[in-house]
Amino acid sequence: MSTTTRPSFASKTTFDSLVVDSGEDTEEEEEVQEPAPSLLPEPEAKPSKSALKKAARARKLQQQQEAKSKSSRSPSVDVEPPQSNTEQPEEVASPPLLEPPVANGVSHHAEVESPIPQLKVPPLPPVDTTPQPAAAAPPVESAPSPVESPPSPVLEPPSPVQQPLVPANNAPALAAEQTKKRQNMFTRTLWTFIMIGTFLGLLLLGHAYMILLVMLCQTLVYREVTALFPLTISEDGSRRRDKDPWSTTLNWYFFVVTNYFLYGESIIYYFKHVVFADVLLLSFATNHRIISFTLYTIGFVGFVMSLQKGFLKQQFGLFCWVHMSLLIIVLSSHFIIDNILEGLIWFWVPASLVICNDVFAYIWGITFGRTPLIALSPKKTVEGFMGAFWSTMIFGVLWGTYFMKFEYMTCPVHDLGVSAWSGMTCTPNPAFVWREWPLPGPLVLALSTLLGVNMTTISYAPYQLHLLCMSGFASLVAPFGGFFASGFKRAFNIKDFGDSIPGHGGMTDRMDCQFLMGVFIYVYHSSLIREHKVTVGAVLQTIVSGLTVEEQLKLMRDLRHYLSGQGISVPCA
Repeated sequence: MSTTTRPSFASKTTFDSLVVDSGEDTEEEEEVQEPAPSLLPEPEAKPSKSALKKAARARKLQQQQEAKSKSSRSPSVDVEPPQSNTEQPEEVASPPLLEPPVANGVSHHAEVESPIPQLKVPPLPPVDTTPQPAAAAPPVESAPSPVESPPSPVLEPPSPVQQPLVPANNAPALAAEQTKKRQNMFTRTLWTFIMIGTFLGLLLLGHAYMILLVMLCQTLVYREVTALFPLTISEDGSRRRDKDPWSTTLNWYFFVVTNYFLYGESIIYYFKHVVFADVLLLSFATNHRIISFTLYTIGFVGFVMSLQKGFLKQQFGLFCWVHMSLLIIVLSSHFIIDNILEGLIWFWVPASLVICNDVFAYIWGITFGRTPLIALSPKKTVEGFMGAFWSTMIFGVLWGTYFMKFEYMTCPVHDLGVSAWSGMTCTPNPAFVWREWPLPGPLVLALSTLLGVNMTTISYAPYQLHLLCMSGFASLVAPFGGFFASGFKRAFNIKDFGDSIPGHGGMTDRMDCQFLMGVFIYVYHSSLIREHKVTVGAVLQTIVSGLTVEEQLKLMRDLRHYLSGQGISVPCA
């Protein structure tokens, strides 16, 4: 009896004859070009067109299934497909010793060379319609599907139970914020009335108290502005002051010297009749400027002697910063004090116009503001700016006309001891004298018909025309002093210049527009309104500084002789 021995391994021809299609009538797969070795088979062949269609159909079904499963809300995860059959040569090349018979021309080896893993498509739920779902179903069910994996807790949306907890947790913070806003509003309102009351009280007490108020304001502003330069931002975001032992001393030394020079000039100019009549003050008056220059030179030499290596850039920057602050702050304050000495109305009304413009700009901006005005102040609007302009023009004429009838407000100061109850009198400046403007004939007829009163003239004061100019400057130009200060604060990344006034920030935040307005009033008044006439102080200054003692005695004898000829008896001193 002859026995038929089965080969110990399958040849390539026998193996290829066993590989058939997956059950659909399609073209045959391409053969591998290189022959397989005798012991190890070659990698699997390229997928057929039927396998590609099957993979596309499976991918489409997977996308539809993912679109329908809205409750899972799990992110799409890239799934690593099973390794290619090239890593499993033993499973394919195992010798078919007990080869099962081929049923209907289909071999079970087709299950090993499934085309889906070759295209790196993840296995799907059992929705495949191929003729062999039974053999392919167990590995799909046994392997955990990444699509059906539980959603990540990080990306999971909050449950309905957790959503009401968000406002509940923020409720204390919101309540604290509202309480803080109410406290800030109360503090701001309280200190507004305190400042207004203090200002009015000092105004009634007299010119000397107003001068002290301006000096106090300029000192606080100078301290806040010069404190900006030495401040630097450390790496952790906190501010620290660089240690320079001479910076603070030199800052205030130059401040004192500048005030001595400027206020000395004002005292000599407005109180000549006192300064040049007193022997003790005469040396101060005649040598004031050389003394001021000597003091400044001492400060300059001290600055040069304090220069240190490693701090040169900061020290020279501080030197320039101090001089700019002196020019903008101290010199402007000097002009404001000169306005006070010319008459309180030249300080009180302009300051009121600036405050009025600020208030009306806020009101009109809140009500109608839509168009931004300037990038430095995002809250400023064109509507608020223009509304404040017309409101300030009307307010300025009415406000200034009311106060021009008080001589205490209009008279220049000759005695710092006067107050609102001193009964101060003087010859009024022509700007405060009422005049009559004759109306043209057609206008007289129109007004008489409209009002029923025969009006041929209109009373006016030149000061009212000056009020229009001052109101226009307070509305159109003075706000740019505030924009200038806003640029400063943005440059140093600060909200306020300081905390001198609770609820209002620093003094610089309140005086930024006042300095610019004060300089304008000084220039405007000295150029168009001030009367340049001979005064007793001016004559006395000329006599003391320009005549010798013998000439002064001769002038005294001649003046006494003149007065005697006029019938005026001159008592002997």
